[in-house]
Amino acid sequence: MCGVSEPVELHHRVDGPPDAPVVVLAGPLGTTLDVWAPQAAALANRFRVLRIDLRGHGDSPVPEPPYRMADLAGDALAVLDALDIERAAWCGLSLGGMVCLCVASEQPQRVSRLVLSSTTAGFPDAAPWRDRIAAVAAGGTAAVADSVVSRWFTPGYAAAHPAEVDTVREMVVGTDDSGYLGCCQAVEVWDHRARLGAVTAPTLVIGGAHDASTPVQLHTAPLAEHIPGARLEVLDAAHLANVEQEQEFNRLVAEHLS
Repeated sequence: MCGVSEPVELHHRVDGPPDAPVVVLAGPLGTTLDVWAPQAAALANRFRVLRIDLRGHGDSPVPEPPYRMADLAGDALAVLDALDIERAAWCGLSLGGMVCLCVASEQPQRVSRLVLSSTTAGFPDAAPWRDRIAAVAAGGTAAVADSVVSRWFTPGYAAAHPAEVDTVREMVVGTDDSGYLGCCQAVEVWDHRARLGAVTAPTLVIGGAHDASTPVQLHTAPLAEHIPGARLEVLDAAHLANVEQEQEFNRLVAEHLS
């Protein structure tokens, strides 16, 4: 992998038996490891669950941008190295899915199984990312929080669960502006489509039927089509399927990792 900076020491949390199989959880742009709370609670009785705050997020360091996806992947691998974990299952959502995909294709010996949710191997049109970078540069993460989070949940779920939606919005607003920008820059230039065939781990791809951020036909379905042996499951959710369809998401992930 070829990044543009040295790895940083990520904030992380480990739950579950110390001798259980390890699963790494990496989350969306603008969130903290707490976005995985429903999965940690469900998986920690059978797995050693390792949640990470990506660089520029949560309690992790905020190196000077720009970043590249290989930098974020290198950070995550450095956590495993520090914990003396050679191989793990990896589960990523949105930006976290891109990080997991980068690891799985470039360091396949480190990945036993792979779950990619609401993510992509690249955005054909980078203009929306340039617009978001400009908006955050001018007004901080608060300038984009409402528009971003409104696409992450279906209207019905948002109306019925305002506290959950507000919690996620506060994560976005609380993300360091420079860290958010750096990760946006990594996504802006991310194009891993030519590397999908290098993934060797058994792969589950999860899409949201109502996901406007990474629509199934444009993003998750092509992942399942081009990653050898991958299968696609589509849930009745928008972008954060792990929150909106918590029980079904947890069931699919646990079955795939077992």
